[in-house]
Amino acid sequence: MLKLAFHLGKAGSIRLAALPREAAIALGGAVADRPPIPRRLWIANAVILPLAWMVWFALHHYVLVMSPSVNAWVVRPAPGLIAKGDLVSFDLVHPLAGPVPVRVTKRVMCVGGEKLHQIALPFDARHRNARSAYLCDGRLVGVSRAFGRNGQALAPYRWGDLPIPPGQVYLGSDHDDGFDSRYYGLIAIERLTRMERVL
Repeated sequence: MLKLAFHLGKAGSIRLAALPREAAIALGGAVADRPPIPRRLWIANAVILPLAWMVWFALHHYVLVMSPSVNAWVVRPAPGLIAKGDLVSFDLVHPLAGPVPVRVTKRVMCVGGEKLHQIALPFDARHRNARSAYLCDGRLVGVSRAFGRNGQALAPYRWGDLPIPPGQVYLGSDHDDGFDSRYYGLIAIERLTRMERVL
């Protein structure tokens, strides 16, 4: 029979089979000829329960940003109306994102009433296969690529030289390679949650 062990340096090794028994003793449980030690259980609960509550609270109130597309590591929902420059979060549904909606965080770059203009660009190796540039009231907000970092083909969002309709926004990234409105188009404000940067 194969026995697995954790090697803990000078402390020797603890066999996996012995872990439940050791844990029960550490928590004050009655094991074999040892009587229960309720004080240990109360101390363990006094440490573990507050930590578990803090983790639960953090998971429900803070969002880890797992992409370099915005300049933030941790964000949380923030009250207020969504405005240009705000960070927002929403569920992205797109073939390149996979079969299940993905929660993403982006930045509002152009809002209803502002003119969004798409300009087709020639291939240029210096700009990493640029296909289209997007300008909001004359200010560059993004350049689409023909291919993603993993070589997947990217189709640019088709737009002319028109104002963005009310209730819609163009979402961008703080990173040139972000996957945003350059590829999936305008997003309705009602789908967005306003966020603020924590870290």
